[in-house]
Amino acid sequence: MFDDPPYQLLADVVLTLHFCIVAFVIGGLVLTIIGNFKAWRWVNTLWFRLAHLAAIVIVVAQAWLGATCPLTSVEMWLRAKARTATYHGSFIEHWLQQLIYYQAPSWVFTLAYSFFGLLVAATWWRFPPTSKHNETNT
Repeated sequence: MFDDPPYQLLADVVLTLHFCIVAFVIGGLVLTIIGNFKAWRWVNTLWFRLAHLAAIVIVVAQAWLGATCPLTSVEMWLRAKARTATYHGSFIEHWLQQLIYYQAPSWVFTLAYSFFGLLVAATWWRFPPTSKHNETNT
C-alpha cells in the first residue's frame, strides 16, 4: 500500500539544510561586518549574534574533536538506505555537494574553522551585539 520511504528525497533535504547552515555561518559574518558599516541595526540583535556564534562554536568544536557533522552522517545513512552512492543522485545533491564538500586533510579544515571562529569572536569585540535594553538607552 505504501512505497518505501523516500530516502533519496530526505537525503536531499538534509543536504539542503546543511547548505543553509553553512550559508548562515559564512553569510552571518559577512552581514555582521557589512551591516555595521552600513548602520543596519538588526545585524547586532542579540538573537542573531547568539545563533551565529552557536553555529560556529559547534563547527569548531566538531573539528577540534575530530567528530563528523551529524548532518553529514544522517545524509550518508539516508543515501545508503536509498542504495545510492554519495556522488550520484539528484541535481540538488550533486551541486550542493560540490559547494559543501572538499577534499583536503582534516587539519586544513580545523585550521580554517578555527580562524573563522576567531573572526566571529573579533566581530563580537568590534561590533558588540545589542539587546532591547541597550537600544533604548542609546
